[in-house]
Amino acid sequence: MIRRDVLMMAGALGAVFAAALHPTCLRAQTKLALKAADVHPAGYPTVAALEAMGKKLEQATGGRLSLQMFASMTLGGEKEEIEQAQLGAIQLARVSVGTLGPVINDLNVMNLPFLFRSTAHMQKVIDGSIGRELLDKVTDNANARLVGLCWMDAGARSLYNTKKSIHTIADLKGLKFRVIGNPMFVEMMNALGANGVAMGYDQVFNALQTGVVDGAENNPPSFVFDNHYTVAKHYTLTEHLIVPEMLVMSKKTWTGLSKDDRALIMKVSAEAQREERVLWEKYEKQAMDKAAASGVEIVQVADKKPFQDAVKPVWDKYGPKFADLVKRIQAVQ
Repeated sequence: MIRRDVLMMAGALGAVFAAALHPTCLRAQTKLALKAADVHPAGYPTVAALEAMGKKLEQATGGRLSLQMFASMTLGGEKEEIEQAQLGAIQLARVSVGTLGPVINDLNVMNLPFLFRSTAHMQKVIDGSIGRELLDKVTDNANARLVGLCWMDAGARSLYNTKKSIHTIADLKGLKFRVIGNPMFVEMMNALGANGVAMGYDQVFNALQTGVVDGAENNPPSFVFDNHYTVAKHYTLTEHLIVPEMLVMSKKTWTGLSKDDRALIMKVSAEAQREERVLWEKYEKQAMDKAAASGVEIVQVADKKPFQDAVKPVWDKYGPKFADLVKRIQAVQ
């Protein structure tokens, strides 16, 4: 009897030990600090939303999952952040769809100029079935090596420059404008009569200071809170692009997570999407108020039709591929 009990106990302990060594169990027990990168500074809506997401992960897992934030271009520009996420060197990257377009071509539909009627229209699109489909396009793209987690608002992009007031499309002629490194944006800027210069976001401030470019285009918070407004004193509300941003995760990290951890990350990501939007609306108003108070000339474009007509070559070249999806986007009310 004693020998049998000893053998049974040994067998039970062996089973427990084997279970503890099972990969799924190991994943559940191992602590993981998710490295997250953003080009924007501390306090920026996307950074704040990610930090809040990290606290939720930490609380829900008793500290097993946490988030380490690398803001203010610590790890380079968005292109570099995407590459690091693909390699698994970092786990999370908040990047513009403009930068993701060359990696996942399906996303370029959102990079068509004047696609959305307003930021409210864009929000309805990303909150619905189209938004989910495009996130899945990222995840299902084998070459991308990324997982699309959620969307984040980035408002409307407008033109700013160091040289002069821009009231009409004719005022753009000859000016050099930095754009995101996507051929669509270079061609868009050229079609508007300016010269498009592809450049990483981490290089823009210095390029404005030194005259490498005369201007750039971005939303009000980026213009102000990354200090571009200190050298570019003319901001023209063309709102030519309403390009949302995306939180992506390294697929290498994702595949190593348990099913429960994946579900938790998707849950807190969806919450981050909603929370960032609230933060964005407040931050955008603060940015416009700060720009005006500092003496930046803010120009309302009286007639956007010449700008819209000018980018027709971009639509003619890139639009046909997305014709069906464009119709669905435009149909969203």
